[in-house]
Amino acid sequence: MGEQHAVKFPQEVLDEYAALGIDLPSLFSAGHLGERMDVRILEAAPDRVVGTMPVEGNTQPYGLLHGGASAVLAETLGSVGAMLHGGHTKIAVGVDLNCTHHRGVRSGLVTGVATPVHRGRSTATYEIVITDEQDKRVCTARLTCLLRDAE
Repeated sequence: MGEQHAVKFPQEVLDEYAALGIDLPSLFSAGHLGERMDVRILEAAPDRVVGTMPVEGNTQPYGLLHGGASAVLAETLGSVGAMLHGGHTKIAVGVDLNCTHHRGVRSGLVTGVATPVHRGRSTATYEIVITDEQDKRVCTARLTCLLRDAE
């Protein structure tokens, strides 16, 4: 947990941030909560964000993946997409998260893929599909972020 791994960003996104003197890969993080839950972002672009999270350590008392853990993964991935959509002049703030849990998972790794439903000037909405290692849908989430001007 907490070790460095490479996130795949589109070159134009890296170039945009590099022009501002910002090293996006070293700056990027799933945050302290994401680190504690071992969320790993594998790929990040405004039109697709992919990440994983282990089931182990993120379960409820019955030994199943905790619904709140799925929500953390979903909000992390959707927020990253919204942040990249907004660019360096905006910050993304989650204002609505809806999660439907389809099946329980007891072990392994879950993978989330966030894709945009709407990308506007002041809001961005992403659908996040979380699947297990057999590619069975575990959770479907929708996140809407407010895009505020960066200070």
